[in-house]
Amino acid sequence: CFFTFSTRLEDLRVKLENEGLVNISYVVVNHQGTNSQRKFHLLRESVSDYITVYQQDEHQADVWTTLNGNKDDFLIYDRCGRLVYHLGLPYSFLSFQYVEESIKIAYCENKCGNCSYTEPDIDSTCENITKKAVEKVAEIEPKPTGQHSHHRNLHRHRHHH
Repeated sequence: CFFTFSTRLEDLRVKLENEGLVNISYVVVNHQGTNSQRKFHLLRESVSDYITVYQQDEHQADVWTTLNGNKDDFLIYDRCGRLVYHLGLPYSFLSFQYVEESIKIAYCENKCGNCSYTEPDIDSTCENITKKAVEKVAEIEPKPTGQHSHHRNLHRHRHHH
């Protein structure tokens, strides 16, 4: 379990960095249970140095309870520290695209205008991501057959919860 999760998280981190999404902080919160506490060292060893593993103290308030979440949830924050997405199972499985897309939206969306935390070349990075997403949709969209061609406009809707 640790190996699969850590490999997929590291693969996602590297993929996003290669796409130009830099200076993203990744934090794994270890569960507060006794079994998880004992396996903390295995979890820490299974992730790269670019991913922080936070060990909860057994006497502190549970982080997941404080955040209204569960141990397998992904909480995606923007650069200003605002919660943009809270993904629970099954949406938090890294084999699906939900976590990746949520990170990209949180990274690229500029809700509060100019920001001192914004990367200098974020506009071109985010334009490339959007362009690739549109091309990907166009590849899987069925091709018209026969004499009549119907062209559909695709709109990307962003919903925040």
